[in-house]
Amino acid sequence: MTTVDKAVIARLKMQGQNFEILVDCDKALDFKSGKCGLDEALVTTDNIYSDVKKGTKAPENDMKKIFHTEDLRKIAEEIIRKGEIQLTTEHRTKLREEKRKKILELIRRNAIDSKTGLPHPLQRLELAMEQARVHIDEFKKAEEQVQDVLEKLRPIIPIKFEVWEMAIKIPAKHAAQSYRVLKMYGTLKRDEWQNDGSLVAVIDLPAGMSEEFENELNKLTKGESETKILNKR
Repeated sequence: MTTVDKAVIARLKMQGQNFEILVDCDKALDFKSGKCGLDEALVTTDNIYSDVKKGTKAPENDMKKIFHTEDLRKIAEEIIRKGEIQLTTEHRTKLREEKRKKILELIRRNAIDSKTGLPHPLQRLELAMEQARVHIDEFKKAEEQVQDVLEKLRPIIPIKFEVWEMAIKIPAKHAAQSYRVLKMYGTLKRDEWQNDGSLVAVIDLPAGMSEEFENELNKLTKGESETKILNKR
């Protein structure tokens, strides 16, 4: 169990009043996502505070009125589930790194070199992000930050997002096995099984995945599949 001196504050504001408790940062976040029990998240259940730092306890009458219970454990559970958890510097750094990797993967999957039409290697994107001194917000979703990051990368590397509408024909002997690859890499728009057992399909494919997709498809079909780009947007 985390000691009090290493604990962080979980805070919930309701009806203009603060309710605070001391928690283990990692375990409290795990509890919010259903990965551990309440006892692991709590540092102490002796008191609910209106201000932990000042040691000011929340009035019992107010808690009963707002939470409809006098059970401190139930109140603590609601504070963690619905409130904000103060993050340690270590956890902020961890979240920021996880978000950075997710943003990089989103860009790698969707972006191509606007001059050559080829995907950018991950290492090139990482170096460009470092050079652009991109700031990652650990609290914002990766998807919400991608466009801002792209704007910062454009002065450094030629880059754009593009989706390719691609037609694929796969011989009968490879069709069933290859079907999962189509769905894994792209959005399946149309599929038609031919009389000879072959598969003709149309997918929307993130341009950055084109090389990886074709390599995987060629490996499965022994190079016998056919692809054609119908549209780029």
